[in-house]
Amino acid sequence: MDILLGIVAIIVVLGLSYLLSNDKRVINYKGIIVMILAQLLITWFMFSTTIGQTIINGISAIFNKLIEFGKAGVDFILGGVVSEEGGIFFFDVLLLIIFFATILSVLTYLKILPIIIKYIGGLISKVTGLPKVESFNAVNSIFFGQSEALIAIRSQFHHLSANRLYIVSASAMGSVSASIVGAYMQMLPAEFVLVALPLNMFSALIIASIISPVRVPKEEDKVDIKDVSNDSSIFEAMGNGALEGGKIALIVATMLVAFIASLELVNWIIQSVFAGVTLQQILGYVFAPIGVLMGIPTSEVIEAGGIMGTKIVTNEFVAMLDFQPMLKSMSEKTIGIVTVFLTSFANFSSIGIIAGTVQGIDRKKGGEVSKFGLKLLLGATLASILSATIAGLFL
Repeated sequence: MDILLGIVAIIVVLGLSYLLSNDKRVINYKGIIVMILAQLLITWFMFSTTIGQTIINGISAIFNKLIEFGKAGVDFILGGVVSEEGGIFFFDVLLLIIFFATILSVLTYLKILPIIIKYIGGLISKVTGLPKVESFNAVNSIFFGQSEALIAIRSQFHHLSANRLYIVSASAMGSVSASIVGAYMQMLPAEFVLVALPLNMFSALIIASIISPVRVPKEEDKVDIKDVSNDSSIFEAMGNGALEGGKIALIVATMLVAFIASLELVNWIIQSVFAGVTLQQILGYVFAPIGVLMGIPTSEVIEAGGIMGTKIVTNEFVAMLDFQPMLKSMSEKTIGIVTVFLTSFANFSSIGIIAGTVQGIDRKKGGEVSKFGLKLLLGATLASILSATIAGLFL
């Protein structure tokens, strides 16, 4: 029954995307089918095979070791600070972003990441028939944040039509940065966070390719990785990566203060009219129907739906913090589905981040992103639903 509901959910998501499509004649059906099959294969391999579990455990072990190294740096500057039971979120989670951003910056300077991303993107492009820039950006978005991923393809922006701009923006919103994956893994099960990365990459491409399909001439389909790093030495890369990580940590902390406080204000207003009712509960009922189709048990769907809704109106960190205390009482299936759904940047604040980044690169194209901002969020949300549903089929 769960598999049947999951298939229905996938059909609904693809159907809604088709209705939103602005050029149904050029949809790349072959590429979409290939990517869905790739998602099913990846999820089955990771969840259902010994080798897959070994790979997940190995990657988790690497991240855990990196987290240990990062905590050594945090402990050095906070050696005299005694944290209360349960730790301090800013110190124990957000400051680790600095170390992960430093590693990414060094790997980018050494051209290790850009080459890996270029060739994986090229393989995806060749197999699916999608343009190289869009494929490169999709893979790039797994490692870098929304702004950094878009800046990496700035030299190709003059080639991007409105439809192509939608696809690269959707990939940026539908994925997450590797610099904050360690922070996610401090709050939610690592195996589900890691599986979400490739699933969301493909889902963003699938949904965006249906909503805004493109056909690109070969002469306009080139990827340039020469200027991905402006650092002149490995030490400059480390310094700039650390500064960028510190900025991200402060931005996340600032947004958490604003969104959590605003959420409390909204709940206070709601409860002054309807005693005992919260925004999370309202969102839970709104998301309940799709949650059931995704495979979430009916006994848990209201709470899970509330978490998913919270993520869209605030951000993934707020939702993860709300979801973390529920892990002991939720089933593994619900935990996996919700975790995959949460592991993306699909929320209202991301519209402004992406539009602002694109405007900084090209003012005219920034205006185009602002025009399709809500459609971008809807597409990224459908992509998150698709990923979470596919994950649920194997739990």
